[in-house]
Amino acid sequence: MPSGRPELACRVGAMLGEGPVWVEREQALWFVDIKGHQVHRFDPADTALTSWSVAAQPGWILPISGGGFAVGMQCGIERFDPADGSFAPIVVPEAHLPGNRLNDATTDAHGRIWFGSMDDAEAALSGALYTLDARGVVHSGLPEVAITNGPAFSPDGRVLYHTDTLGRTIHAVEVNDDHSLGAAKTFVEIEDGAGYPDGPVVDSAGNVWTGLFGGWAARCYAPDGSLIETVRLPTANITKIAFGGADLKTAYVTTARKGLDATALATQPEAGDLFAFTVDVAGLPATEAIVALH
Repeated sequence: MPSGRPELACRVGAMLGEGPVWVEREQALWFVDIKGHQVHRFDPADTALTSWSVAAQPGWILPISGGGFAVGMQCGIERFDPADGSFAPIVVPEAHLPGNRLNDATTDAHGRIWFGSMDDAEAALSGALYTLDARGVVHSGLPEVAITNGPAFSPDGRVLYHTDTLGRTIHAVEVNDDHSLGAAKTFVEIEDGAGYPDGPVVDSAGNVWTGLFGGWAARCYAPDGSLIETVRLPTANITKIAFGGADLKTAYVTTARKGLDATALATQPEAGDLFAFTVDVAGLPATEAIVALH
């Protein structure tokens, strides 16, 4: 399953580019710069990048059914209206943990938002995985870690992949009929020296792709956990992939300048930019979130 050679899609210079999602209704890619406090929209039709500055750290962005976006901000989930750049609160899941922020998210086939939190200092085991649905915010029951990433779902929705970044481990978790979760089992452990697993995403064949922060690459693993492919990139901090384009066979890659000193940046002038490469196996379309707006 060889992929195409990664190419620069757009100059961004993000401090911590993250959370890419292909929005089918716009045929555009949305993503965030967490440490740069920005939301970005990339239109591949004319390669235009539109950006909005935000007051707090945006961890992720997902389209809402009916219009607008849900954004996981530092202290809670908010509704974002690109027309006027306004934000409105939806829910604050961790008011008791002011040192935490929201970090990564996805939707399941029913429009529920699954999202994680993390210690903003990247040390305390205070990051948890939650669901936002009609009941409100519900803790997943999975153990807390310092940095959560993902989750991502298998094509049939029966397996959830959840990343413990500092633990260098991607877990596979069975999803029960009532949407509760079974015990986390190790899916993949990233070896020392290969970087840290960042955001995961699943393609239509059930293969799991992950960015490697500090690893200069993205990897693709088969559903049995065997390594299928490694795609090398010209910058070290690879954060997450999103499949886009009309056929969902363009893999867009967000990257980061975070943690790179002047010497490293001189050798990685494209750090923080957006890349793209083609794949033979299409991705899965993102389900628009269904949330009660206040």
